[in-house]
Amino acid sequence: MGKGCTFYFVRHGETFFNQYMKMQGWSDTPLTKDGRFTVIRSGRGLSDVRFSAAYCSDLRRTEETLEILLEENFSSRNLKIQPMPEFREAFYGSFEGSDVAESWDTISKTLGYDSADEMREKATLADRMDGTKKADPRHDAEDFLTFWLRVEKGMLKLIDKHRETDENILIVAHGNTIRNLLNGIVPELDMPTSVENASVSVVNYHDGQYHLERFNDTKHFR
Repeated sequence: MGKGCTFYFVRHGETFFNQYMKMQGWSDTPLTKDGRFTVIRSGRGLSDVRFSAAYCSDLRRTEETLEILLEENFSSRNLKIQPMPEFREAFYGSFEGSDVAESWDTISKTLGYDSADEMREKATLADRMDGTKKADPRHDAEDFLTFWLRVEKGMLKLIDKHRETDENILIVAHGNTIRNLLNGIVPELDMPTSVENASVSVVNYHDGQYHLERFNDTKHFR
């Protein structure tokens, strides 16, 4: 087997909009006290992993999370944090800051489903994102293609930089960003579940292929 690299994707810690059950894409709120504590637990569980580079989206909640993770990792503590706008969360347009349940109910009805639960069961992740743009009165929300081209661009930058290095790369991003990205690049991951705050998903890249090692894992929390 040739050299490759391993990506550790971590979702940011709980924010106030997460706690209040508000739609949070490009809108940004700080981590809660519990959110910071959970990130500390996740960071301690990853403390024996030596990272060679650390990236996050350009939203403050991911940078705040990454700062905590690096503080808990002695061998990686002095890494430079490198924000990348490509790894932002999906943009929800005029749904930003709205009640989560009400928003997804509106989106599901726009797609022709009786409920959000039925939509989650039957609609693809791409369909849901396209439905969000369609249901947005201003149509400012990102559709799937716009979102995917942005995130894929970021991933290709990192592959080009780190391939064949055998390095561990830490990326702090967002729930839907991680879920949609891995759904698109890992063949065995079909319709993945929601990603929990501070959870880790590990993907190894070698010989031009992505291989899933862990998804939405919280067993390492200390």
